[in-house]
Amino acid sequence: MSGALDGELCRLAELHGVATSYSPSPDRTVAASAAAVTAVLAALGVDASGPEAVRTALADRERDLAGRLLPPTLVHWAGSGDPALGLPAGTRLEVRTEDGGTRHDVADLPTGVHLLTAVAPDGRTARTHLIVAPDRLPTPAGRSHGLLVQLYSLLSRRSWGMGDLGDLADLADWAGRTAGAGFVQVNPLHAAVPGPPTDPSPYRPSSRRFPDPVHLRPEDVPEYVPDPALAERAARLRAAVLDEGALIDRDAVWELKRQALEAPAAAPLSTARQAAYDAFRAEQGQALEDHATWYALAERHGSDWHRWPEPLRDPRSEETARARAGLSDRVALHTRLAWLTDTQLTAAQRTAREAGMPVGIVHDLAVGVHPGGADAWAQRAFFAAGMSVGAPPDAFNARGQDWGLPPWRPDRLADSGHAPYRELLRALFRYAGALRIDHVMGLFRLWWVPEGRPPTEGTYVRYDAEAMLALLALEATRAEAVVIGEDLGTVEPGVRETLQRHGVLGTSVLWFERDWDGDGHPLPPESWRADCLATATTHDLPSTAARLTGEHVELRDRLGLLTRPVAEERADAAADTAEWLALLTRLGLLAASDAGDEEAEIRAVHRFLLRTPARMVGVWLPDTVGDRRPQNLPGTWDQYPNWRLPIADATGRPVTLEELTASPRARALLEVLRSDDQGRPEPDRPSRPEPDRPSRPDQGPPPGPGQDPPPGPEDGGRPVSLADAGPPGA
Repeated sequence: MSGALDGELCRLAELHGVATSYSPSPDRTVAASAAAVTAVLAALGVDASGPEAVRTALADRERDLAGRLLPPTLVHWAGSGDPALGLPAGTRLEVRTEDGGTRHDVADLPTGVHLLTAVAPDGRTARTHLIVAPDRLPTPAGRSHGLLVQLYSLLSRRSWGMGDLGDLADLADWAGRTAGAGFVQVNPLHAAVPGPPTDPSPYRPSSRRFPDPVHLRPEDVPEYVPDPALAERAARLRAAVLDEGALIDRDAVWELKRQALEAPAAAPLSTARQAAYDAFRAEQGQALEDHATWYALAERHGSDWHRWPEPLRDPRSEETARARAGLSDRVALHTRLAWLTDTQLTAAQRTAREAGMPVGIVHDLAVGVHPGGADAWAQRAFFAAGMSVGAPPDAFNARGQDWGLPPWRPDRLADSGHAPYRELLRALFRYAGALRIDHVMGLFRLWWVPEGRPPTEGTYVRYDAEAMLALLALEATRAEAVVIGEDLGTVEPGVRETLQRHGVLGTSVLWFERDWDGDGHPLPPESWRADCLATATTHDLPSTAARLTGEHVELRDRLGLLTRPVAEERADAAADTAEWLALLTRLGLLAASDAGDEEAEIRAVHRFLLRTPARMVGVWLPDTVGDRRPQNLPGTWDQYPNWRLPIADATGRPVTLEELTASPRARALLEVLRSDDQGRPEPDRPSRPEPDRPSRPDQGPPPGPGQDPPPGPEDGGRPVSLADAGPPGA
């Protein structure tokens, strides 16, 4: 269907949670195209190809909704009385509780996901998933500070060419015992699509459900037998990065580790380890079998399942079952690798807690998965065919964005009680003290872009945010874990308030905390919200040293990414920095005599963060040694080595974990955070909801025609604004 939206099509879209307009700013509303709405409805299994099809689909939907006793998923927040179901008098109920029990009423149900069957007097029957969840998620016990790091970038003298889970455990142990840190936040450690070349972005994984064995430390696998030849090759990989200026080569690291792990992954296990392995396989069930099968098939047929022989594209086909049996040794290998990675992740979290960290390891949940990867294959029924997630045009990107990630279908999620999402959360909380959710606004709605169409021709699709939040609260409470939502950028009204009400912490970055509704000046510390993780920067923003010196502008100028004269960019950046430094000086956090002293200014920035009521304060680990380079530079692909740089000092020399922990500069900064005499207010007062506001352009818009990077939410396919700290909001 082409042309303008008519009333019947709008009504049909509304009944399926498909938006017909969006607001890029509070004073402007843009209508979605009829073509976009029609394409999105088609991806949801609704034919709206012409006026007659729309009328038929609308009548069917209205009839279905009118005849429904219950929706496919219901939420009840514990402590709010008994669920009000609104059923006809005389309706018979049966509740199959999560633990297998049976009840005939809904009074005083325990928390969990229960199956409710209702039979009305007229014979109508409904079966629904009833989620009973705590009203609020766990919150940190007191204030804590911690470190933010891209794990691959942190190499020790034991690493095999990139940071590993042994390095993570060592960092957590040092940070907890020596620096008094309460947490270490890492990038997504999800399983990658295998290469070569592997996409280096951690935000386009093959699977979010299972971690990537490239992060394993082979020497920490009990069945591993040291091999001098492999050790020598590992040393060469490490030396290339640390001593010779080479980029981190994930493919080379994995090829070496794969060879090292083939034998131990097939070796007999001790009685105790065999029991633990069997328990892991039983708990992960079909999902683990599918995951290992996809990787075995990818070794033979390539890493995009859309190009496999037709029968193998269906994970439940007879041909796939036969192929799995024929590749049983490779399936067993990938099953064992998933378990070994899980054990080292669990060990890292245990080390963090034993080091005194109240939170421990904060893991990162990417917003989606690669369309050709394991999750998209194994869960293909839950993904919308022909659609990808992105962002609409806004003040900073008139072309919008297409991240190339297939969205979940909200209708299929609801029918399953959101089973894939629930299982994903449960898997991640196995080894997480906290979970950061990238683009947390995606729990409410996502911008769907039809395949072959520009991002401008997409539209928003609603998700059952209450159900998603209820499951998040349920699984986080069971794991006693904290949840941090990446809510940077322009956020739909009401979203931050809803997240805060349920205990999801937000994310606040110093340079963008200004009084946008008033004079635009830096927001004083007492006006910050308490329910947040406060930081000076993130993985795809300039480091603090680069921002203070203006080197982030020079970098973008060298790469041809500026759209204004460099002098204007320099002047704006310098004025922005000067205004913040002036505030730090007025507050007594930076001595006038320290003006121009980079290390003193970075310490003052973090003293400021400690003055806010933020429950968590994060330090970007490269800031501790003066690293100038961002890990990811939005707006680039081949022009800049995104996701492949080791942590380096102010001169660009790579710094090992051993050097970092001994660095006087790092110790001086962390001592600022360890001190308890910074005059921070108590965080338990009611938080002021952060106002909805557009982000401030930081470095100009993305590259022009001919410079577009491949899509991806964190690989340059996004506007250069506050939203660069995560996929953008509304």
